[in-house]
Amino acid sequence: MRKISSAEVAAHNKADDCWIIVSGKVYDVTSFLNEHPGGKKVVLAAAGRDATDKFNALHKPDVLLKYGPKLLVGELHDPASLSGPRPSEESPKPPHLPDSRKELADKPKRAQPKHVPRDDAFGDQAPFSDPVWYQEWNSPYFKESHRRFRAAIREFVDKEIMPYCFEWDEAKKVPDGVRQKCFQAGWLPAVLGPPWRTDLAGEHIIGGVKPEEFDVFHNLILVDELARCASGGVIWGLISGLSIGLPPVLHFGSAELQDKVAKPCITGEKVICLAITEPYAGSDVAALRCEAVKTADGRHYIVNGEKKWITNGVFADFFTVAVRTGGAGHKGLSLLLVERSMPGVSTRQMDCSGVWASGTGYVTFEDVKVPVENLIGSEGEGFKYIMFNFIGERFGVIAQALRFARVCLEDSFKYAHKRYTFGQRLIDNALIRNKIAHMARHVEATQAWLEYLTYQLTTMNFEEIIRNIAGPIALLKAQSTQTLEFCAREAAQIFGGLSYTRGGQGERVERLNREVRAHSIPGGSEEIMLELGIRMAMRQYAKL
Repeated sequence: MRKISSAEVAAHNKADDCWIIVSGKVYDVTSFLNEHPGGKKVVLAAAGRDATDKFNALHKPDVLLKYGPKLLVGELHDPASLSGPRPSEESPKPPHLPDSRKELADKPKRAQPKHVPRDDAFGDQAPFSDPVWYQEWNSPYFKESHRRFRAAIREFVDKEIMPYCFEWDEAKKVPDGVRQKCFQAGWLPAVLGPPWRTDLAGEHIIGGVKPEEFDVFHNLILVDELARCASGGVIWGLISGLSIGLPPVLHFGSAELQDKVAKPCITGEKVICLAITEPYAGSDVAALRCEAVKTADGRHYIVNGEKKWITNGVFADFFTVAVRTGGAGHKGLSLLLVERSMPGVSTRQMDCSGVWASGTGYVTFEDVKVPVENLIGSEGEGFKYIMFNFIGERFGVIAQALRFARVCLEDSFKYAHKRYTFGQRLIDNALIRNKIAHMARHVEATQAWLEYLTYQLTTMNFEEIIRNIAGPIALLKAQSTQTLEFCAREAAQIFGGLSYTRGGQGERVERLNREVRAHSIPGGSEEIMLELGIRMAMRQYAKL
């Protein structure tokens, strides 16, 4: 990279020749002046000089990831000219103190051991920015394969998703080809959880993870790292349909059905979605009305009904649909695989408050003729399959909601250190510190619970998971979404007007405030989750 002196930068200080310095890098922003959202005069005021402090006060760091490469000229050759205190400057001497305090100040201090970061420290190490196992905390859960996986996923997200997240969300669509890129990178099948299906996904896993090493903690890391983009719409647009629509086919579908659907969806060539919720029933799954009546020859089902708020429904190729094949109640439900190519299937985009890029749609089935071979599992067993699937779905919502809450905490903590009001930083105000403290205790406590339950999912067998995890994971879903709601609200108060503006420094906080309900309701509303958690506990207690 070209080395440039501060004197050379200073010569480029006009509207037709404007250079600035940001964090030791030199940028030619001449062509960008008219595009600057705050107007060109703001930039020209720093022309030929170091604009680091002003830039950091008004922008997110990832702005440079998007625009920087095109404007970068070189690197400052004399870093001593950078804004802020110089490393060579001596610390100010203590002022005149009373004798007793002066003696303490002059007293030789015992040498403190130099801090050396551990090899397994990861991320920017700012407090609360990441789970504590990213820092210098010991954990019984995470192994070397998890650390390799984490590093590789973060690199992918930082390069391929974060710079485009706002653009995709505003466009309400993840571009075609991104899912295939995720598969080629070696992580798209990971959204399905273990075991890693080498027969469908091959053996390549991002970070050099071996198929036999892959476990639920890898799945947790994936969702957690993806959620750093702070867009439920982008995440759901990429992985939601695959993560909740394909598992019933893999667990309960016939080999022929898996051959038809699994591989094209896992490779990102096709999209599948889960269609359960209706205009008439959501959390009350047993009340679903969409019906599938078998033809007289017994070779087809005729499906009629509507599904609402179906994630990926707008662009899905396959629909895992809950239908009523029998009488009233949960025993009359089955699952069918419906294909978009079948006559009578129609979808339309729903205009929701948030998760814009998720392709959330209203799906209508009108006399759709579905072969009986598309039945997933057995007739009348649909409710059981849905309940099992809910564990994985709720696990994903928990991981997303918790990282979103952490994003609110992270952004608030960092913003409070650089924002000045009434002559002091926000962080110097006890009221702001109190808000951040409450956010931190909610986030870190929920993180510990999530990792503990993840360990149970890793070590329990199928029957133990069904028997023991449904209740606690329901409670944890309510805990995580209420934590998100609390942190989003407090972050909005800390960011002020920035949290009410799309884009800019408050982009993530603004978007997450719109998406709170998209996590507290789907997969079972908070009220239903709390009720389920206690009812499951009562059932266990009755057996004692």
